[in-house]
Amino acid sequence: MGVCFCSLHQVLLSIKNPNKMADTGNWALALTVCAAGFLAVRSDIITEAPAGRLFVYELHREIFQSEFEPSHKVFGQFYNDPMVFKCNKERFPDLPRWLRFTQRDSYDNGFLYGTPLPQDQGRNIIEIFVINKRSYGTFRERLVINVGPAVKRMPYQAEFFIERREIEKVLPAAVQEEIKRDIQLLWGTSRLDFVNMTSALDRGGRVPLPLPGYFEGVYVKLGSDQPFSQCMLQLETPEQQRECVTGGKVSGDCSTCTNPINCINWCNTVLWDLSKPVPRAPVPTVGSGVLAWGGEFSPPDSPPDRDFLPDYIVTVVVPFALALILCLILAYIMCCRREGVLKRNTKTPDLQLYHHHTIQDNASELRRMAGGDRLTVDPPRQCLQPLLMAEQAMAGR
Repeated sequence: MGVCFCSLHQVLLSIKNPNKMADTGNWALALTVCAAGFLAVRSDIITEAPAGRLFVYELHREIFQSEFEPSHKVFGQFYNDPMVFKCNKERFPDLPRWLRFTQRDSYDNGFLYGTPLPQDQGRNIIEIFVINKRSYGTFRERLVINVGPAVKRMPYQAEFFIERREIEKVLPAAVQEEIKRDIQLLWGTSRLDFVNMTSALDRGGRVPLPLPGYFEGVYVKLGSDQPFSQCMLQLETPEQQRECVTGGKVSGDCSTCTNPINCINWCNTVLWDLSKPVPRAPVPTVGSGVLAWGGEFSPPDSPPDRDFLPDYIVTVVVPFALALILCLILAYIMCCRREGVLKRNTKTPDLQLYHHHTIQDNASELRRMAGGDRLTVDPPRQCLQPLLMAEQAMAGR
């Protein structure tokens, strides 16, 4: 915009000087720069959010698609790029405490939603960063949310649980109208407003399996200035509560749903009647600050004497005796049950003993030859000649 102001200043100076007006290119340059400056400036999005009511702002992918590829519309080329939204409060790393953001997939729209409280009144500037996953381009936009006072008093509020829905699927305005029409038939009034929407995962629910037919569930809270219907008041009767605890079919379920996926869970419905004044907590009575006399301290008597000999026998003597017996048995097996070398040699054939000693002598001779000088070591003896002589002697017997 500074360039635009400079160009306008040059144009005004050229108007004062007729000699410079001969160059009409200054006009064209000034208008071009100003048009580019005005197109580059984008105003903030300003919206209102009354306290105590649900606020939903949908981030449409097709709108930001035109921001990334505006020239392709002229040539008839349109893209459907995956986009990721990043939202935070200006100069802060996260969102305000009452505002949440959700986007299930990069090909889905994003949603900013939440319910501001009276203490959250004021101006909230939200920075929205859009990342194009195809071209890796980025775009920044500012959303200004002015939180004002409550415009409607809703003393009667009720929360319903929709089992077959997800939070991204109930935030669009069309789905909210479907749910509101069903609740209007149950409540008996059209003066309903959404107070809050919460995913069951935020309330401690389990993550559903990634299979068709499994949903996380959504809690939907609505309010009105009209009292509850007689059908809804049946939830507070003991009969209804017993039927819900047993888990069987509830006879007093009078809810209706035009779309099966919008059906509510009757037993998970909670009612709040804020029209009745809440009794204040009793004020604590202030005492004198002096403890009452309780008499002299009487220490308890010492416990009676106890004989620890049985415990000592069970915990020390018996394990020690068992360990001693096991040691004696092991010593007898290791020392007294050995057959000995002489007894083993007596049972072993002479030829097998001769083979064993020959192997030991040959191994010793090889070690001696490997460790000393070959010239000073005697040549190896033939191992087969003594073996043959021994075999002939045994055969002659």
